[in-house]
Order: sequence, then C-alpha cells, then structure tokens
Amino acid sequence: MREPGELTKRYHRFPLKRLAASAAALCIAAAPGLLPTPASASAPSTASAVTTTSGNGHTAEIRRTEYGIPHILAHDFGGLGYGYGYAFAQDNLCATADRVVTLRGERSRYFGPTAASSDILESPATNLASDTYYQAQREAGTVQQLLDRPAPLGPTDRMRQLVDGYADGYNRYLRDTGVANLPDPTCKGKPWVGPITALDIWTLIHDVDQVAGAPQYKQLIATATPPTAGTGAGAGAGAGGKAAAAPPAPLSLPGAPGASGVPGAPDAPVSRTGSNGWALGRDATQGHDGMLLANPHLPWTGNARFYQVQLTIPGVLDVSGASIYGTPLVEIGHTRGLAWTHTTTYAQHAELYRLSLVPGDPTSYLVDGKAVPMTRQTVQVSAPGADGKPATVTSTLYTSRYGPVLASNWTAANAYAIRDANADNLRSMNEWLAMDTSQNVAQLKAAQSAYQGIPWTYTLATDTGGTAYFTDSSVVPHLTDAQARQCAVPGGALDGSTTACDWGSDPDAIEPGIFGPGSAPRLTRTDYLANSNNSPYLANPAEPLTGYPGVYASGRQLDLRPQLGLRMIAQRLDGTDGLGTPGFTLPTLQDTMLGDRDLSGELGRDDVLTMCRAHSTLTATDGTPVDTRAACDALAGWNLRGDADSHGAVLWSAFFGLLNDWRIPQTWWRVPYDPAQPLTTPRGINGDDPQVQRALADAVQQLGSRGLAPDAAPASTQRWAGVPLNGCDGGEGCFNVLNATVGSGGAGAVDPGQAGGAFGSSFVMAVELTPHGPDARTLLTYGESVNPTSPHYSDQAVLFSQKQWVTERFTEAEIKADPQLHTTRLCR
Repeated sequence: MREPGELTKRYHRFPLKRLAASAAALCIAAAPGLLPTPASASAPSTASAVTTTSGNGHTAEIRRTEYGIPHILAHDFGGLGYGYGYAFAQDNLCATADRVVTLRGERSRYFGPTAASSDILESPATNLASDTYYQAQREAGTVQQLLDRPAPLGPTDRMRQLVDGYADGYNRYLRDTGVANLPDPTCKGKPWVGPITALDIWTLIHDVDQVAGAPQYKQLIATATPPTAGTGAGAGAGAGGKAAAAPPAPLSLPGAPGASGVPGAPDAPVSRTGSNGWALGRDATQGHDGMLLANPHLPWTGNARFYQVQLTIPGVLDVSGASIYGTPLVEIGHTRGLAWTHTTTYAQHAELYRLSLVPGDPTSYLVDGKAVPMTRQTVQVSAPGADGKPATVTSTLYTSRYGPVLASNWTAANAYAIRDANADNLRSMNEWLAMDTSQNVAQLKAAQSAYQGIPWTYTLATDTGGTAYFTDSSVVPHLTDAQARQCAVPGGALDGSTTACDWGSDPDAIEPGIFGPGSAPRLTRTDYLANSNNSPYLANPAEPLTGYPGVYASGRQLDLRPQLGLRMIAQRLDGTDGLGTPGFTLPTLQDTMLGDRDLSGELGRDDVLTMCRAHSTLTATDGTPVDTRAACDALAGWNLRGDADSHGAVLWSAFFGLLNDWRIPQTWWRVPYDPAQPLTTPRGINGDDPQVQRALADAVQQLGSRGLAPDAAPASTQRWAGVPLNGCDGGEGCFNVLNATVGSGGAGAVDPGQAGGAFGSSFVMAVELTPHGPDARTLLTYGESVNPTSPHYSDQAVLFSQKQWVTERFTEAEIKADPQLHTTRLCR
C-alpha cells in the first residue's frame, strides 16, 4: 500500500535501475584506501570525487555544493539514511556524540554531577538530574516499547530502515576517521565519543517530540521526594544533591488562572522556540503559483540547530530543506510541488495534575475516593564522588496514573504530576517522511491525518497550484472547554482526584486522549496564511478561525511581531511597501523577510523623541540624573530598522526592553490594545508617563556602563564568530528575530545568555513553486558545521550579515553545474 503523498512516476528524474548499476560499477572500480580526509570531506573547494567501501550493504552518494550543502542520493531508505548519517557526522559528529551522552544518562560520569546539562531547548537541570531522568527511561524500556508497536503508531518499515542506515553511516565515518583524528577539537580524542545505535537516534527523536512536555521538568522529576515525617513538604533533594530550584512561568490552562504569584502548581519553563511562517497562494503572487517563507527561530548552539540537506531516492522521494540535529529527514522544506514550514503552537501539549494525597501516606493519592499507590522506580547513576573516584548515586522516582510526580510543592496534602500528550509519540517521523514525498496540499493533509504525529508546531503549506494551508495538527490533549473550567485548581493545574478530569478522545484520533484531525484549527485559502507564534485566530484576518477547543490556544492579544508580519503582507499586496507592483515575487519575498523593520519604533519612536527633546535631563531608577541630549540625536537619526548598521537601534532596544517588562502594566501606550482592532493597536507611547522617562534614562545609563555611545549600532553588540548580525528582539516587534552578544560564536557556550550563544532566525527559506519546478533561496544563518575550525562554521553568517542568499540547487543539472561539486560515494 502506498504511503500518503508517495511520489508518483511522473516526477521521476532518475532511472532507478541506472543508479543501482552505476553504483555497482563504482564499487567494482573503487581503489582500497581512498577515504576522505576530514578536511576534504567538510570543506571541498574543487570538483572531485572520493569512493569508499561499505561493509554493510548500503550504497549512497554525498554530493556537496556551495557552503558544504549535502545532496544525498541513494536507491533505498537504508542507503539514504547511511549517506545522511555519514554526511552529518562529517560536519557535526561532536554535537551528536554529546547528545547521546545525555540521552544515555552518562553526563555525570564524564562532566561531573553538578554541572548544567546541555539540553538547549529544555529547562535547566544538573547533569545528575538529567542522568537520573534518562536512565529511568532506558531502564523502563520506554522507547523500545514504542518501537515494538506496529505502524502507524510505531515506525513504518521505511523509517526503521532510514534510522538504521543513519546510525550505520555515522558509525562508518567515526570508524574511518578515528576518535583521535576527528577534525572538531570539541570532542577530538575524548573518551565520551563512540559508536551510536539506532535506539540512540529513536531516543533523540522521542525527546524532541516531548520538548513541550515532560523533559522540561527533568530536574523536578529526578529530585521528587515525598515529605518527611514531621514536615509539611518534601525536601526536593535527591538527584542533583540539592533542593530543586523554584520553577519559572505557569503551565496554565485556557480559561484557568495563571500560577504567577499563586502557591500551588509548579511553574513551566519559558519556551526557547519561535518562528515566522507564510504560505502564499495564487492570489497573492504575481506568478499565480504558491510561495512559502520559512523562518524558524531557534538557538544557534546546542541540540536545536538545523542542518540543510537534500534527500533523493529516484522515483520515490526528492526533498530539500532542513532537519533538527540528529533527525534523519527533512522537517521544513519542499518537494517539486509542495513547500511547508512550522511555527511553535499556542496549544497545550501537556497538563499538570494536582494529586490529593491519602492522609498519612504521601505516596498514595485519591481518585474517585479510592487510594492509588504511586509507582516507584529505583535508578542508579554513575558519578564521581567527592574524592573524584567513581561512585553510584541511587534515586527513587515516583509516577502517578497521569505521569511523573514533581518535586515542587509536594506536601502531606498534595503533589503534582505531569501528563504529556507526546509521551507515546514516535510517529512524528512517519508523518514527516510522508510529507517529504507529498506533492500538493491534499497529500500533506492525508499524511497528517494518517499519522497525527507533529508534536508541538503549526503547519503552513502551499503547492504549485497556489493553494495555501494552515493547521494546528499537533498532538493536543483532549480536554474540553467545560473540563478546563470545571477541573482547574489554583495554579493552573487540573484536579487529579476525579476521573471526570481525564482526557477524552475523538473517533478520528489515532490513539485515545488526544484530539483528532476533525477538531484541529485549519484553514485553506488562495491568498495567504501566516503565523508568528500567535493563536490560529488570525492566520488570515479576512477569515478569523474560530470554533476550535480552547486548549489549542488562549485568546491573548496579538503581539507586535505577528502584527508586523500581517502588516507586511497587506502592504505587499496593495503595493504600499515601496517594493513595486503589488503581489509577491521571490525577490520581494526575500526583501520583505530581511527588511529588519522594528514595529515598536514605527509606533512610538516619534513620541519618545518629542519627550526627549523636552527633557535634556531625566532621572534613572537609581536616582541619578542622566543627560539625554545625545540620546535624542541618536533616536532622531535612527532609521527604524534593526540592521547591523542602524545607529540608534541599540538604544531603542534597551529602552523598549525595559519599558516592555512583563511585570509592568502597559499603561504607557497612548492607544491601548483593542481586541476589536488587533492589527492597529496598541500605538503611540505616552512620553508624560514616568515609566517611559525612567526607561529612557535607564537605557542611556545601561549603554554607558557597557562603554556604548547612544548612537551605537547592532554591529557593535551582536556578532557570530566576529560577523556583525542584523535583527532584533521579537518582543520589540522585529520580524527577523536575533538575540546575540558581541562574543557569540565562541566555542563552548550553550546558551544565548552566555558569551558564545545566539537565538533567532536559523534556517530561512523563500521558495516559489513554479510549473517548471521549485525556485528557492535559503540561508542557514550560522552554517552547516558546529566545528569551529570548519569553513562552514560561519560562512553563511557572512551571507546573512550581507543580506545575501544561497540559490538552491535542486535538479541534477543544477547540482552538477556547481564548480565546487564534491562527491563521496559510499558503496558495497
């Protein structure tokens, strides 16, 4: 039976038999010992070919074009995974090796138990807590049990072959090169580098699928301890050796009160994901075809980076785009006839449950009046002791019928547990593979209905016919609006003492407990659909989306970044943006994306400037009088953009960041936000408001303390490996989001707040699906390699800085026309 969206014969571009025959011939002709050196493999500069011999039957070709972008060609899924795993290891083996250490629960052994774990998308945890969490999963066989399920819940045969081949390809590169000879100094010769297994990759996939759920609470899961006799609360110690830190912002229910300032439910971490996505239909493009803009915002360091690749099995699959590190297929990209992207959803993907404990027994809880004992799991982690010698740390983890019990606020009366809708999700890969073979929106819809595995993102798509599509087809708990109201307890959790608060199900849902496709928000149009991490409601203001369950999104105000996105589309469609004739072309889509407009500046700079001119001195929060005359001149000269050379942009960013503090009511807008006018409010900044005056004085003072003049430009404050970067903060109303420091790109940093970190636009793709094939421009804003010595570590950052794009090579003719083409053949 053909999978949804499978490529039909009319899209064949290579004869399958011819490929197999040529591969066999190459293997016969291969000379022993012709193995690629790390330098030639990661940094080809001239047209060349290297042939290597495989010992496991896989065959693949890795063709690298400009900027080291690999195009993997194979005749089956095992070979495709093999070529991809090998190519990825050439560029990023250290990143995967580090990730595998985490997922195996071995960080304490190599890096010490008290250091912070390396999970960039998840909230902070000590290595010991992280190890306890992942060791518990491994010992329970969590991922293996999911693998044992037949498709569609478990992986399809194609996906199993792809993952098996990927692990083999990674190991092949490691075996060919040797740990002692790895080109990346980050892990060269390190004892924690070794072969991986397919189970390691599936564990990585499972963890990515749960990013919006349980892994965010690793520290609280691993350190959960019942209250001791004579005390009212648990110690919260255990793995990590100290009490769990106070939790961050609440995981609140639609219609339920937030936990901010309310004792009770543990807080959820702040998301480190975001994106812009546009699907343009035939009525919005001058060519009357489909166009798509992909602009995910993710950290530039750690396990959340993207890798750009093209994957081809002649007559079966031909897809180009980007993958999250360690996942062996394209998650954002295009085929010949379809393009799609994702943005982080507003939906809940996990829920907290408050347990009512049995009096006198803090490890049992009541459900419908009956006592239910928690399940206990003893976990042992190897970690150096105080004397540096190997030691074993033993912890006990507690689980309820809803999921893991958390350390925070475990008292004699109550405890809290988290239920994650993605806990059993490995089918995401089935869905993305089916999307990778789809040629139109209808086939994409069929793929999503068949597998229902997209974990925590919206989907926007368009096709050659100019049909634009938006949906939240992510995995969402089946919690009705009535339940959300009736089951909410203080702090934003659900009442776990009654089965009336259990998740329900839909007849069309692939498994119990989640909403089926028929309940999901979705919209099809021929003009456009857009999302910048706002609710589904205004995917297109001409047709507001309503009628979906509240758990999919709360009705909060439209923030400045999504407002700017919708304004830019409207201005392009009526030709008032200064870019010429109305309607999108590929160049105007590119120019709009990298225009670096700052909406907060457009809405309020003139008001602030008027206030500034009227007050040559303002008082800072600490009482210091601040001379603002130079600041006034800087604001007057600012071009209202976040370009690297936009003088005055740094001052505005500092000012608006202080003013827009979430702890301060936004009473300083002249016209406040009005839900009836979501695209034109708020606007104007009240310069008479003391908060506004104080924020400007503080901003000038802040820049001075950093040695920056009031007219400093972003080039002086945000760089990647020394390359100045355009862009600014999304909360400021910037579309091209970028948060970095002057030292970003330094080796070893794992967080945007550290010297080497950055966050924002990562893989950018503008593609037009013409009748003659896709025409795409891309930017992998940092580069293909995490290796700081690789020429592909920051080469595309230079392009990003100069607002230049890579012209994608998709067809065989385009690939072979590259003068820098370098081919590695992996043969039997």
